[in-house]
Amino acid sequence: MGLSRKRQRELKKLRSAADDLWDEQLAALQHANSVLRQAGRAASGYAREDVAPFVRKTYNKRVVPAVRSGLESGRDVADSARSRLSSDVIPAVSGAIGSVLASMESARDQRVREFAKNAAKANKSYGKKASKWVKPPKRSSMPGPGAFILIGLGVVAAAGVAYAAWQTFRADDDLWIEDLGDAPEGATSA
Repeated sequence: MGLSRKRQRELKKLRSAADDLWDEQLAALQHANSVLRQAGRAASGYAREDVAPFVRKTYNKRVVPAVRSGLESGRDVADSARSRLSSDVIPAVSGAIGSVLASMESARDQRVREFAKNAAKANKSYGKKASKWVKPPKRSSMPGPGAFILIGLGVVAAAGVAYAAWQTFRADDDLWIEDLGDAPEGATSA
């Protein structure tokens, strides 16, 4: 199948037009690459000269004081918790333990036992009822129910102290104070 001369000329023109278009596209791509390289250099220069100092200044002005403030607040909370623990919790717990130990020691005292015996003998109107209620404790090698009660009280007191310490030192997101904007330096918000 042969092409007519007219068709061959048209194909040659189309081929040369396509080649010209291809050359123009390559030139446009090369020009676009050079423009992109120049834009990249300009952007890095802008970032280095304008953006980086702004970010550094903002960081030093906003973030560093906020972190310092947060650390100082954390120290204040820890100091407050430490003082509360040493001034309120420990004396209360030690006082309760001391009271329990003192009552146990007084129950073991021979004078208290003799007083209980004499009170039982003196109260003859109640007879055997009084001796049931006021008997001196017998010494046994097994711990009695009082020892288990004291152990339970000790465990509950230790758990209370541990819970109070945990509540004091836990991270609480509700305690976060938001930045109120551009407040003058040194000014605190109420």
